[in-house]
Amino acid sequence: MPRFEEPRDYTRAVPVAEGVYWVGMYLPGDPFQCHAYFIENGDDSILIDPGSMLEFDAIVAKVRTLTSFDRIRYIILHHQDPDLCASVPALESLIGRDDLQIVTHSRMVPLVKHYGIRSRYYEIDREELSLTTPTGLRLEFLTTPYCHSPGAFVTYHPDTRVLFSSDIFGGIEESWEFYAGTDYFEKARRFHAEYMPSKDIFNYALKKIEALDLELIAPQHGSIIRKAFIPGLIDQMKRLDCGLYIEEKYNRELLDTIEALRHKDETIKERERMLLQRSKMADMGEMIGNIAHQWRQPLAIIGTLIAIVREKSAYGVLEPHELEGKLEKMEQSVAFMSNTIEDFMNFFRPGKEKQDFSVRKAITKALEVLFTKLEREGIDVSVEGDHNLVVHGYINEYIQVVLSLLSNAAEALRERHVAAPAIALKFYRRGGTVLLEVSDNAGGIEEAHLGRIFDPYFTTKHKAMGTGLGLYIAKMIVEQSMEGTLSVANTGAGATFTIGVAHAAPQA
Repeated sequence: MPRFEEPRDYTRAVPVAEGVYWVGMYLPGDPFQCHAYFIENGDDSILIDPGSMLEFDAIVAKVRTLTSFDRIRYIILHHQDPDLCASVPALESLIGRDDLQIVTHSRMVPLVKHYGIRSRYYEIDREELSLTTPTGLRLEFLTTPYCHSPGAFVTYHPDTRVLFSSDIFGGIEESWEFYAGTDYFEKARRFHAEYMPSKDIFNYALKKIEALDLELIAPQHGSIIRKAFIPGLIDQMKRLDCGLYIEEKYNRELLDTIEALRHKDETIKERERMLLQRSKMADMGEMIGNIAHQWRQPLAIIGTLIAIVREKSAYGVLEPHELEGKLEKMEQSVAFMSNTIEDFMNFFRPGKEKQDFSVRKAITKALEVLFTKLEREGIDVSVEGDHNLVVHGYINEYIQVVLSLLSNAAEALRERHVAAPAIALKFYRRGGTVLLEVSDNAGGIEEAHLGRIFDPYFTTKHKAMGTGLGLYIAKMIVEQSMEGTLSVANTGAGATFTIGVAHAAPQA
């Protein structure tokens, strides 16, 4: 490491670590100093926060004392402001490389492109927050959202343990010093109070930085901070009121607003719990009807067998082997009824924790519950998909959603008197998501209703026929409980509802 002596000649590049240079411009009497940095790395050299056209000539002169511009392959832009980005198009012309890359966050690209930048972007959040050059030099990036822009980040150079911190640790200095002294916090206080949005957001960024092994912090503004001063400065920064918190009245109003929003959120959640319970009760009524329908046949069989046994016993003509056979048939009927109850109890028992489950198994369970209804209506049901597809979530809730979609489709087919009613279930994998499509041939949903179909209490049925909660609850289960998606579209001869849930590897 170089000795930490105050440079006397700011017209030259200043080494701050091995292969790392300050190439900024000193503006006498200007409290808002802007700093560019350069990492010498052969034909893959890196220019960091190159500044505006105000500093352009000075920065170009300094870099030329270190290397030729055609050896620069990367330009890092930590945020989108002109004091950092405006000179990039002119630098592109000097560098003249087709493989030049602008290293920044994807949220910066829509803004920095307006400077007229032509080079390809290296978006750090889509590149695992790191960059390794062909020569093996590695940089790591830490996102620091809203400090001071949504896509803000800082760059860490592990080999030298230097952090290029962008606006964080910047200062406004009337008497500027190259290296920060013991009084630097007072110089940084004003800058951070005005540019950092809030204490909470700022502390989120500081905690990430605090975890690094740091030898030097090189901010875009203010002074460079040496290792001995870093821990104390971070502690002082953590306690700094900034942004929204600098006005006490605004702070109180903000806290009151947060409390009101919290109360409103709890109210909404309680209402959703009540809606979910109401929907469950409505579903339970329908399920009880299905149970009754499935029980009629076994009960009739048991009643008939009892009558036969009683009559033959009264006349003394009941053979032991015949009694054994009839008792066995009665046992089978009772077992069927018991299994039916168990299936419905399992359905209404909420899942305690997420698990991996087979989509085909969930569909089968839903179809078993609605078998009598679908058979009664003469609806042809087809199922197509990979039986090995597995998703992660709550199986009972997933079955409830499938049941809701099947019931709605069956109701639409019945109401519209479709000649050959059909429901098709198709499930497949797309990327990391397993999609289940439930389609019918009932003619589709009116365009005026498509945008409201998932709204609470919205229903196209007569008030006596539906509560309008089924699809709302289904969407809430999929998107909130299972972090998936539920959508609808008119396709072909009817409507198609599509459930999307995260794919999981099948159990060995």
